[in-house]
Amino acid sequence: MIFWTALTVGVTVAAGTYLALSRDVFRSVMGFVLMGAAVNLALFASGRLGSSLPAVVPAGQQTLGEAANSLPQALVLTAIVIGLALVCFALVLVVRLVQRTGSDDSLALRHAEPEPTDPVKPPESVT
Repeated sequence: MIFWTALTVGVTVAAGTYLALSRDVFRSVMGFVLMGAAVNLALFASGRLGSSLPAVVPAGQQTLGEAANSLPQALVLTAIVIGLALVCFALVLVVRLVQRTGSDDSLALRHAEPEPTDPVKPPESVT
């Protein structure tokens, strides 16, 4: 079971990295979403996947035993909620960027920056 989980995390990270390095802004955002999902899956797997016992410490013991740890599950649940809000905000920014510039190509957006000799743009520090 852990082999398949590790393989899934690896493939998801690879796909997310591939998409994040794309020139398309929407694909880049989706790549970061996939990498976040891979991190959530890895964190969730750290709390024992195969146990069906409740996370209750019996009286007189100090360790949990073979039960699943509930802390990674709570952290993943919180990360999913925060990640969903961040994805919605990023997608709204991408849609607004495409509406304003007419392109979602990151290279075309880079050419829209002001020239280095523009008096409004702060000068680069030359060392």
